Amino acid sequence: MTTVSMPQDKNSHIIQTIASYGKSLLGFIRRRVKNDADAEDILQDVWYQFSNVVNAGPIEQTSAWLYRVAKNKIIDKHKKHTETLLDDMLPTGEDEDDGLDFKAILLTEATTPETAYLRNLFWEQLFTALDELPENQRQVFIWQELDDMPFEEIAQKTGENINTLVSRKRYAVLHLRKRLKQLYQEITEY
Repeated sequence: MTTVSMPQDKNSHIIQTIASYGKSLLGFIRRRVKNDADAEDILQDVWYQFSNVVNAGPIEQTSAWLYRVAKNKIIDKHKKHTETLLDDMLPTGEDEDDGLDFKAILLTEATTPETAYLRNLFWEQLFTALDELPENQRQVFIWQELDDMPFEEIAQKTGENINTLVSRKRYAVLHLRKRLKQLYQEITEY
């Protein structure tokens, strides 16, 4: 193993690493995110973190390190999206006293059999509750929340007014809040 000592050597090492792993790493990320823009953002974050670490000292297994960082960045992205989804479905205003705290359950760092079970149960109940909705409400919710599609794009796709789509999503969210509140109460009664 060669130890890099001069800044010029570090820069050439970074450039060589990007050339060696860039394409395969981008492919790895693309298979795990929804669109190319997200994949490129994550890859940029990986390279930024790599350049900072290389400047601090050598990395023994560069390939393993790069893929582990990419995987962590992908998980962070999914976690952020789940947090946004939960924010939208949690009660607001007068319902704040209900104590519904799915974030604490679903976004905990610890992965135990119990948290894995609760996460799976949440997603199962979410999709069951979505199936109970009228098709137009369900589809707007899925496109907007799960597929990250802006209302403008949905309006172009369906020919519907944006206000109509916002209203449909609101009805979907109200239904999902009610259903997930029941799940939360069942979980916390144990």
